[in-house]
Amino acid sequence: MAMAGYHHSAAQHDYGRAFAVGIALNLLFVAGEAAAGAISGSLALVADSGHNLADVLSLGLSWGAAVLSRRGPSGRFTYGLRSSSILAALANALILLVVTGGIGWEAVWRIAHPVPVKSGLMIAVAAAGLFVNGTTALLFAAGRRRDLNLKSAFLHMAADTLVTASVVVVGIAIAITHWLWLDPAASLLVSAVIIGGTWSLVRSAIGLALNAVPEGIDAAAVRAHLESLPGVAALHDLHIWGMSTTETALTCHLIMPGGHPGDAMLLRTAQELHDRFGIDHTTIQIELADSGQTCALLPEHIV
Repeated sequence: MAMAGYHHSAAQHDYGRAFAVGIALNLLFVAGEAAAGAISGSLALVADSGHNLADVLSLGLSWGAAVLSRRGPSGRFTYGLRSSSILAALANALILLVVTGGIGWEAVWRIAHPVPVKSGLMIAVAAAGLFVNGTTALLFAAGRRRDLNLKSAFLHMAADTLVTASVVVVGIAIAITHWLWLDPAASLLVSAVIIGGTWSLVRSAIGLALNAVPEGIDAAAVRAHLESLPGVAALHDLHIWGMSTTETALTCHLIMPGGHPGDAMLLRTAQELHDRFGIDHTTIQIELADSGQTCALLPEHIV
């Protein structure tokens, strides 16, 4: 039996500066917005400052995970710390849900117990928040499509942008109508929208944490490709999972009665898996099936 491993690591854009700028902007804004919310009596402003504080923590968590994921393998962590980005994405998704749920709970109470709001201050601070949150979200917009960790950071900031935009609209509406219930009602509506938008992130992060096949990879197509390789009589023990939020690994056993195909074939197969399916780290075990003994990992349900 022989094993071949292939690892491809594309140069990743360094988002360290984006994290630093985002954290600094939000720390400054959190302090000012919390004070303004207390003075104006606006739940929307206080809620938004809570979101921003949670996002400062989440951005720091994502940044730390991005740094850790670049550390090389060690005797104990043989894959390095790549999976820290998965844990960060999952933690960020759960933090966002908890904070948003708390805002929704407070909003329900405020609908029954309206509190006077200084709409002018509310509008001014929320408008500043639009710039801070919107700018920070844009810093991670490009990376969100290829990295779930960056996507979690982007969704946090996009959610806050949505909250602050609603605060501006509500502040104007309250100034015109004096309907105090608009403030908590808007917070409740935005909370529902954020929870709905965050669900896909939670599902993806949980899937990666449980070693599910990463989204965007068709496991059946991968299996068909491997089974179609010249000399392959059968395939078993196929596993595809995310090593991090950007890298995918594959292991499998190929039965090739004609003999070992050679290193060139294994390297070519690994390259094809990378180019066609985005699989970065491939390990293939060759079995000849030339005796009465069978692999200990047969049948398929054995892992």
